[in-house]
Amino acid sequence: MRHLIVFFLIIALAGSTTATDLGNTQLETKTATHVGQNPGTPDGREGGEDMASAIAITSIPFADTGNTSDNIDDYDYVCPYGSQSPDVVYRYIPTTDIILTVDLCGSEYDTKTYILDGAFHGIACNDDAYFDDVCGQYVSLIEEAYLEGGMEYFIFVDGYGADSGDYILDITEFTIPPPCNLTCEGLPEGEPSPGPGYEDAFNGGCNSPQFGEPWGDLTTAADESGTLTFCGIAGWTDTGRDTDWYYLAIGETGTAEVTVDAEQTTNVYTLIGDCAAGISVGQDMTVGVCTPGTMVIQGDPGSIFMMWFGSSDYTPPTGFSGYEYNYVANFIGLPSGIVATEPISFDSIKSLYR
Repeated sequence: MRHLIVFFLIIALAGSTTATDLGNTQLETKTATHVGQNPGTPDGREGGEDMASAIAITSIPFADTGNTSDNIDDYDYVCPYGSQSPDVVYRYIPTTDIILTVDLCGSEYDTKTYILDGAFHGIACNDDAYFDDVCGQYVSLIEEAYLEGGMEYFIFVDGYGADSGDYILDITEFTIPPPCNLTCEGLPEGEPSPGPGYEDAFNGGCNSPQFGEPWGDLTTAADESGTLTFCGIAGWTDTGRDTDWYYLAIGETGTAEVTVDAEQTTNVYTLIGDCAAGISVGQDMTVGVCTPGTMVIQGDPGSIFMMWFGSSDYTPPTGFSGYEYNYVANFIGLPSGIVATEPISFDSIKSLYR
């Protein structure tokens, strides 16, 4: 008997493309031009055809390979796209509470993976996580799925559109990383702490048109040697993430350099354009958790460049308490000046807004 289970999710739209989305709520964009390009080779490897014949997972970690091309489209979960792809099913009953990572890195078609409980309630789902030559294009990853001990769960390997093919499945236990705590002695951002009900009227840039698209101005913030240590605060509200937009200037050498570290995974971009005509990303890097990165910016001495800082996630990560975290940006090669604000610690500035 053919089963059809369809779930509908509401996705908020904002910003640019998914890979370099500058918005404060997540954007999903996708075309169907690639569907069917990797049909795979049907063989005897794969999970169960349906929930009744699901392959039992008896221990974690678990790994399997398979091919969905000779299966039937028994199920679907919309996240945010529905599909008519064939699917396979695995069954797992954890003995204790566990957080799972379900990884399809290396699969050769446009995958989708999701977890349902025995009552068909959605636990987690991902359509696209990888966009590279190592793990594949439009390949799925569920990083943190909470499962309760003693409950029955079903893990599905599905596809986008009608796509199918060879898949590689790795299921592991997710371990919450130890806390990363940065200290910073420098120029404080000064933004009030984000959280429920927060309205970003402070350096929200193009994401804050209702407040006049405010940008932070750091063009004269460096010291007499052209260096600046900037103590930033990023995080989340109850509707999305806080994003920080800044103007800076290049010093007399024509080269500026910024090294950024953060307590949570953070995207750092240079920007091109303006809010009215449209903003695009120039250079980009991802930093944290307590893993710094460096970016070199070149241009005419005295020319203005723009930077964007924000969480890579639109909601706080698993195990995170609160709504904010710290990042530190160390600049060199800026125009010589004098910092107008005395150096102050993170704790001192944040206490002003509590």
